[in-house]
This record gives sequence, C-alpha cells and structure tokens, in this order.
Amino acid sequence: MGLELYLDLLSQPCRAVYIFAKKNGIPFELCSVDLRKGQHLSDVFAQVNPRQKVPALKGGDFILTESVAILLYLARKYKVPDHWYPQDTQACAHVDEYLAWQHTTLRRNCLRLLWHKVMLPVYLGEPVSPEMLTATLAELDMTLQVFEDKFLQNKAFLAGPHISLADLIAITELMHPVGAGCQVFEGRPKLAAWHQRVEAAVGEVLFQEAHEVILKAKDSQPADPTIKRKLMPRVLSMIQ
Repeated sequence: MGLELYLDLLSQPCRAVYIFAKKNGIPFELCSVDLRKGQHLSDVFAQVNPRQKVPALKGGDFILTESVAILLYLARKYKVPDHWYPQDTQACAHVDEYLAWQHTTLRRNCLRLLWHKVMLPVYLGEPVSPEMLTATLAELDMTLQVFEDKFLQNKAFLAGPHISLADLIAITELMHPVGAGCQVFEGRPKLAAWHQRVEAAVGEVLFQEAHEVILKAKDSQPADPTIKRKLMPRVLSMIQ
C-alpha cells in the first residue's frame, strides 16, 4: 500500500508537508480534504484521523497525524538530505527549538490574522471589529520581531547556511497573512531576503504551486449555512 497524504493546501501545516514531499521526490497519493466544505468533519475522514484535522498520513495500517511528526517521519524514513533535519547536534537543536516555539506564537498569530481579516468576514459572514484586527496585527508584528532577533539573527536560514524544516514551516506560516493581503515582508529587509532564499531553495514553481490556494483565500465564497454551523465552534476555539 502506497503513502497517502490527506491535505488541504489552504492549511499551513499541509503546505509544509506537501512541499517537503514533492521537493524530496517522496511518492505519495494526494487525498484532498476540503476544509471549506467541511470534509474533515466527515465520518469517512474520522476513520483516518478521529480528531478530524489535517494533515494526516496513511501507509497501509500505519496512520500518523500532527504536521511536525509527519515531517520528521518523512525525513527519517526517506533519508532526505541532511540539511532538512541535521545530524549535527547543535543545528538539530536549533530546528527543534523553532518547532517547539512556533505552535503558540508565529503560527497562531498568522492563523488568527487570516481568519480575522478574511475567513471570518468573507467566508463565514462574521464581522470582526477594527479594534480586534488592529490588536491581531500588532501581536503579529511583535512576534515577527522575535522571529528576526531570536531565530533568524544574521544567518542565511534558521538553523545555519542551509534550508531546514524550521524554514519550511516558518515560510508557510507567513504566507497566511500574505494570503490575507498583509505584506508582512515589506519594511523588513532581513525577513524579505530570507523569504527569497527559502523560495529559491524550495524552487519557485513548487513554492507558487503550494501557495496558489492561500493566495486566493480572499476570493472565498460564503459558506453554506449548514457548514457554517458545523465549523463555527471549531474556528472560534482555534483562533482564541
């Protein structure tokens, strides 16, 4: 049984998994799970991931959820180039440090901005106050400063001279606010230069392919009322 990846490229973690597998020539079957249609809430998908979240990996009887776990599994199983998850103890520790930090900081801020600026008002028809949006933007700005000062510093990439899983996860996180129309790289030359290096390391064609969905998020059609009722409790808990 071949490798199956359950993904929706609207999702940041799914984009990271997709880019990593494609860039490293890992063969897989793409099983699309449309989040905006509530397909992750179906009984069929619950058999793959009872928590009803993407991404998910399935290979025969083996099932794995959580994006970081999936990326580390793929890196080890397919023996990808060392720079993705270095054997060098200190370089590896820097990758681990970012992976531990990003869940409740950069990823959360980028996710909240996408929902507050686009997905809630456009897709779910729920207004977001100017005060809330301003606070969300300010929080993201502070987090970006930490990202630059603590993690990027003056390095080419987060763990040293080569791209790693940390960079891949970070760039896919930052494309969320870009998809919401916020040019987070403007006014931050260090961050912008890093962005260009990461995109070049991934490959421009693959990078654009993976981010096509998020860059069109502003054009989302309003959700069906039935889907909205199902999604709202999950969305609110996710972006708090």
